Amino acid sequence: MSTEQKPIDLIAGWPNPGLLPPTRLETAAHDVLQDPYLAKQSLRYGPDEGYHPLIEEIARWLTRFYCPKDAIGPERICITGGASQNLGCALQVFTDPVYTRNVWMVAPTYFRACPIIDDNGFGGRIKGVPEGEEGIDIDYLSTHIAKSEEDAVRNGNTEPKMKTHYSWRKIYKHVIYAVPTFANPSGCLMSLARREQLWSSKISGPARNRFQARYPRLVDIDRYLDGGPVSEWGNTMSNGSFSKIIAPGCRTGWAEATPKLAWGLSQCGSSRSGGAPSQLVASMVHQMLTSGSFEEHLRGTLLPSYEKRYRRLMQSIQARLVPLGVTLPKLHEDTAGGYFIWLTLPSGLNAEDIRTAALEEENLTIMAGWQCQVQGDDESGLDLSRNLRLSFAWEDFDALDDGVQRLAKVIGSKVTR
Repeated sequence: MSTEQKPIDLIAGWPNPGLLPPTRLETAAHDVLQDPYLAKQSLRYGPDEGYHPLIEEIARWLTRFYCPKDAIGPERICITGGASQNLGCALQVFTDPVYTRNVWMVAPTYFRACPIIDDNGFGGRIKGVPEGEEGIDIDYLSTHIAKSEEDAVRNGNTEPKMKTHYSWRKIYKHVIYAVPTFANPSGCLMSLARREQLWSSKISGPARNRFQARYPRLVDIDRYLDGGPVSEWGNTMSNGSFSKIIAPGCRTGWAEATPKLAWGLSQCGSSRSGGAPSQLVASMVHQMLTSGSFEEHLRGTLLPSYEKRYRRLMQSIQARLVPLGVTLPKLHEDTAGGYFIWLTLPSGLNAEDIRTAALEEENLTIMAGWQCQVQGDDESGLDLSRNLRLSFAWEDFDALDDGVQRLAKVIGSKVTR
């Protein structure tokens, strides 16, 4: 490795420090802590479901952005300590490590979700579901869920075994973990048809502009298809976070579901021990939303910056890697998002070899596809040995093209051997 080369990191799924809003957060914190009433509310233990002013503001914000048929009410929202913490809480409340058959993860997957699921007793029962151009493979999922149900019935697994019954708890037989919009790592945008196939009907809605969602979320579809969910619990939870749109250190997010499920989630033992998991920062986030500071940051900084970064990395890939035989998934002509670009190396190359060589020879850090495997999955047959994931979010803008140039040098040396 040349000691003269500055390290370049195309692996980190974090926002670049230049995209963080410390001044806006400082102003929000000042406004909260200088107001005697707001300071008192924000510095105490909060209610189980979270800081109510933020709940109400999130409900209004989500209604504006997703344009559902009916407005999203605050009773559908629960404040969380971020998406990762909330995934753990949801599994603690709504699954039983014996009765719940499997957790199904769209693969390739966000690799750090696997240990959270494993910690809740599902080691060996986390199953990958292949992802195609339109998203989750419904036929594969249906076939394997049916087989899993047959096994459960044959083994007499018909009732929850480990979890105490409470009025605010429902134990689900199966859990599906999916990122329908700009999946990590593939960047895949699950089609509307595929989203609907998780249920069985159609949904229509108003046209959306650039600052509104292109497709309804699964949690929206669950509200309306076939007259709505068959029970008051519903089938879907949307797990949101301010980590990528304000700052990772906020550790504040939200869950949206039916009122019954949202309330049940708020009754997780770790939340009830002191209430809301993010009371102080939630009050600051609320201040940013109501003042317009958050929307200004989102529209004026994040969207144009990420678009510029995405285009820079894509142009470099097209110019330097595609001629070497590297391919990309089918792209959406008018929509891009997330943090990552998923690549497939030409036949005969191995991603782990390229990753190692890039680090040792070019001081370049990238992710090999095997790192995005579903932990312990040995049935889906998904081969990620030729895949790489590149992030355009963390590294300085001017280093993105240099990083791809270094990667091209490594790949080119292997292709020409």
